[in-house]
Amino acid sequence: MTGLSSFAQIDIGEQALIIETGKFAEQAGGAVTVRFGDTVVLVTACVGGIRPGQEERDFVPLTVDLEERLYAAGRIPGSFFRREGRAGQESTLTMRLIDRSLRPLFPKSFRNEVQVIVHVLSADRENDPDVLSIIGASAALGISTIPFDGPVSAVRVGYVEGIFVINPTFTQLAQSQLDLVVAGTRDAVIMVEAGAKEVSEEIVLEAIKRAQDANIKIIEGYEGFIKAHSKPKMQLKEPVSDAKLQQEAATIANSIFPEGLPGLDRAERQKREALAREKLAQQLGSTYSESQVNTAVDTWIKKQMRATILEKGIRITGRALTEIRPITCEVGLLPRTHGSGLFNRGQTQVLTITTLGSMKQEQMIDSISPEESKRYMHHYNFPPFSTGEIKRLGTGRREIGHGALAERALLPVIPDEDAFPYAIRLVSEVMSSNGSTSMASVCGSTLSLMDAGVPIKAPVAGIAMGLITGENGKFAVLTDIEGVEDFFGDMDFKVAGTAKGITALQMDIKTKGITYEIIEAGMRQAHDGRLFILGRMNETISASRDQLNKYAPKMTKIKINPDKIRDIIGPGGRTIRSISEETKAEIKVEQDGTIMIGAPDDASAQKAISIIESLTKDPEVGMIYTGKVTTTTGFGAFVEIMPGRDGLLHISELANYRVAQVEDVVSVGDEVTVMVIGIDPQGKIKLSRRALLGPKESSEGHPAEEPQGERQFNRPGNNPPRQSFNRRQEPRR
Repeated sequence: MTGLSSFAQIDIGEQALIIETGKFAEQAGGAVTVRFGDTVVLVTACVGGIRPGQEERDFVPLTVDLEERLYAAGRIPGSFFRREGRAGQESTLTMRLIDRSLRPLFPKSFRNEVQVIVHVLSADRENDPDVLSIIGASAALGISTIPFDGPVSAVRVGYVEGIFVINPTFTQLAQSQLDLVVAGTRDAVIMVEAGAKEVSEEIVLEAIKRAQDANIKIIEGYEGFIKAHSKPKMQLKEPVSDAKLQQEAATIANSIFPEGLPGLDRAERQKREALAREKLAQQLGSTYSESQVNTAVDTWIKKQMRATILEKGIRITGRALTEIRPITCEVGLLPRTHGSGLFNRGQTQVLTITTLGSMKQEQMIDSISPEESKRYMHHYNFPPFSTGEIKRLGTGRREIGHGALAERALLPVIPDEDAFPYAIRLVSEVMSSNGSTSMASVCGSTLSLMDAGVPIKAPVAGIAMGLITGENGKFAVLTDIEGVEDFFGDMDFKVAGTAKGITALQMDIKTKGITYEIIEAGMRQAHDGRLFILGRMNETISASRDQLNKYAPKMTKIKINPDKIRDIIGPGGRTIRSISEETKAEIKVEQDGTIMIGAPDDASAQKAISIIESLTKDPEVGMIYTGKVTTTTGFGAFVEIMPGRDGLLHISELANYRVAQVEDVVSVGDEVTVMVIGIDPQGKIKLSRRALLGPKESSEGHPAEEPQGERQFNRPGNNPPRQSFNRRQEPRR
């Protein structure tokens, strides 16, 4: 412990939120711990210098990292090295959540590098550290020298049995219809992220309001803490506006766009933008840098676009504010995949492929969250050719975030494991991008799932809304935004759902907050747009196909007595491996006796089921088995008809003729087919081979004479033999 610690405490429901500083990381620019329940996070904020060329870029170089240590949950990493590796998906999504909550509140002219690092020190696996990390980041920035227009708070809202719950536990979320995270300042909402089970717009809007009320309470509880520990803020060097550059850029742009921006397609507009930059560089390139020239042209385009929208209600491509670009859909494009769907909206095009697998192929999760595995996965790829660029291939935070959003949007309609025992992987390949590829991925995924025959509960569509704000509170909400409207606009508001309700929502803004009026208008337009898109999709395919794709594996679920699991597994797993090798089926055994069988075709599946049932079903009189002789005696042989279970094959039941010695017919290790002819009260099994052979025929074609002892005992009405039954009888001559 170093320094003098100090804390603030805010009561939220039945638990206390405690923010403390002065205990850890005294050399960081700002460092706080946040505790809620037994979940504790340490958040630090540090500032660096300005990288070369960064002053001219319109971008705050903020980096957010999260260090999730499994010791926080009392676990040792499952990797070979028993050490945490790179950040997993949940950690990456939390980093994005923090970044999106903080970035709008840095001064526009701030260009110093900033790094926020979150360490999860303790995890009770009931209270999610993500919202605590946002509060901690705000507090760490607030007490540092870094200029930041906070404080910010964030809370999660659940909707359990008709009641809104602030910061629900993981247990409560499992029963909730809504999982909503809202970040905001004292004055406005900054960021929204939600997953829902077909919840109405009215419920979501009310949840946002309740979340913001809780945020204001938290901010009021710790803003005094920030003031008490804040260091003097850095002095900003405000950028000097160059009137000559702006005027010359406007003159050149007006000559290249004589009729304004609306009505031009993307390629033509970009061609003219490049010409404007080239001409401006020729005239003023000796005085201004390339970055300054480009920024001047962008500033003109931004002003023109915003003015046209707010004053005339016309967008840059000539569309009306609520107009959606032309939509086309296709399914079944790829011959050997299990399902495929292509969704086109304007110049945005996404191809999604469905792959089905056995439950053994579900993803295992090694993290501090209670979730240990998942059977439905959605991956999103954004190759550089989709925007006509050249870049290195790879999966970044953006790809992970967009894939997770699409996954969350479709999760409520994915059939339960009991009804559809498959692992499901969707991959959305962005073929062309001009706005909202994540929502196009939702639409393409729905088409692909239905093409594969996955019995989803309802089709899901997604749409992205934009925002343009002006003076005196004037604003315009744009339906189905394009790339340029996203880049120059004030909001990216994505909503996905069925015809019944919302399944996912994500809102990012570039201003310092938006009003409930704007959120309500965005949700209303998104609802209308979603229904329009669903109608277009239904024209191509309106429901899942009746049967799975012929190339999909055949999955079957059966149930056995849990006491029989050891018979399926066998010593060292030998039995289950032999079944898989013989049938080419994947077999997963659960502790409750549930067995999942995945096979390439129905014949393989039925063969595996037959073997498993023969191993686990209790023997009954009349059942036939092929077993191995384990022991021979003078009175018969013991045959193992199932693992660990054998029966007596008496010498009199070995053949349809008199047997002198057991070894004349069978030896140890021989396989023999037998019928169960009796089970005594102690469970001892009596077997017969003779019952399966029938009567032996003589050379004349008549049944051969049976051995005397057997004839006398097996035919009704005969008197018992005079000889002892145990005495071996010689056949008559």
